[in-house]
Amino acid sequence: MENKRVRLRFAPSPTGGLHMGGVRTALFSYLFAKKYNGDFILRIEDTDQTRFVKGAEEYIIESLKWCGIEPNEGVGFGDGPHAPYRQSERKNMGIYKKYADQLISTGHAYYAFDTPEELDAMRKRLELAKVAAPQYNSVTRQNMRNSIALSEDEVKKLMDSGCPYVIRLKVPRNEEIRFHDIIRGWVVVNSTQVDDKVLVKSDGMPTYHLAHVVDDIEMEITHAVRGEEWLPSAPAHILIYRYLGCEYKMPLLAHLPLILKTDGNGKLSKRDKSGIPMFPLNWSDPASGENYVGYRESGFFKDAFINMLALLGWNPGTTQEIFSQQELIEAFSFERVHKSGAKFDPEKTKWFNQQYLRKKPNKELAELFSPILNEKLAIANLDIQNFSTDFIIGVCNLVKEKSHFIDDFWNTGHYFFIAPTSYDKEVIKKRWNSASANFINAVIILFEDINDFTAAEAEAAFKAACASQNIAAGEVMQLFRVCLSGIGGGPVLFEMVELIGKKEVINRLAKAATSFAGN
Repeated sequence: MENKRVRLRFAPSPTGGLHMGGVRTALFSYLFAKKYNGDFILRIEDTDQTRFVKGAEEYIIESLKWCGIEPNEGVGFGDGPHAPYRQSERKNMGIYKKYADQLISTGHAYYAFDTPEELDAMRKRLELAKVAAPQYNSVTRQNMRNSIALSEDEVKKLMDSGCPYVIRLKVPRNEEIRFHDIIRGWVVVNSTQVDDKVLVKSDGMPTYHLAHVVDDIEMEITHAVRGEEWLPSAPAHILIYRYLGCEYKMPLLAHLPLILKTDGNGKLSKRDKSGIPMFPLNWSDPASGENYVGYRESGFFKDAFINMLALLGWNPGTTQEIFSQQELIEAFSFERVHKSGAKFDPEKTKWFNQQYLRKKPNKELAELFSPILNEKLAIANLDIQNFSTDFIIGVCNLVKEKSHFIDDFWNTGHYFFIAPTSYDKEVIKKRWNSASANFINAVIILFEDINDFTAAEAEAAFKAACASQNIAAGEVMQLFRVCLSGIGGGPVLFEMVELIGKKEVINRLAKAATSFAGN
């Protein structure tokens, strides 16, 4: 394994939108592959055609592209030496049949002719007998219709008559199955806990259990990453490798911990009500008619989404929380992935986006904000052309510290563009009186005399007005802010004053004073 080129795959089924848990599996595989200059492959596991959802494959491809974790070969990303990468196409080439026939010929798999009614009756008998986990296994197979329990003549007769059958794995009785998981260490399971998995369905399509093993062998996969829900199936997969004589080709396994609900109770689902998306992009489920909002459409930056996702179940061993993609690649290891579930924190998720928003150049933020601003101004019958690019950039610079998303910029700083028509009543009630009215008039007079209207000059004039009126700055500062913006909180006050500009500031102060006096 040490001398092989590192090759990892992300192998989703096109049965619906790609949930963030699936993206995390892809991300960890991608980070590990890139760390060792290896390959990252997208394989579509569409063996269950009954669950195929139109548009799901395209959604998976677009999601990976948006997330910036693009495979270097696979469906939608170009063929490599092991194409095709859809299992339905590979089935038509007879790839899986060859391996299934090998298992049959070596006695490690068998034909089973049981009808759905017979299988149901078997499960009911076991339930009545108080069997804890009713299953088709080394004991129950002896009383079923299969090529182990039936004579050769009976089997031949059934095959010749075209009787539907599946191929099942012949799991040994009472045998210890051991395998090493990169995350969990050694795992030991007794074969009595493993059922005789169906390897090939009656329509000739291989199941996941056979198909993914065959494809991992054929595609020279070195590390297989998947969710811990697949851990109970791993012993059966170990046996398949062994029976095919391919144990030496078996990839190292890494079963990721669950992503848990915020309270830690249960697995996070796509119907989580935290208000934070569970899908990378908008997804409309054609089967249920449900619509799910994506991270992209909710205003998250892809780097923030990926950064958050990387730290769900993995830690770098340091206090660092903000990582570029290259830093994630360099720091990542499966040894630092947790065994226990990772609790999803909606507020922390927004915090990550806020950190990335703050780091972006103000010019870029202005470009992102301008379409939203244009729409909002149009509602107020205003033209965005009334405001210079530098002014919009300045607004973004001031409001970004109080925002999690670009969409927040308008709610946080709309007053930069539209003078307030209403004011914080509590602040007015508490702070407006004859002394503060005199102060506002004094500030207006001093502001009018300023030639270079900067934040520093405005602050100096503000303090001078306080001194002349014998009033403490703390008594009027919030009122002063409300006069300009209508609200009691906001960005750095005198930088806000400078950006609004001398003429507009004086107009707003005078208008507010008149409004307050009339109440």
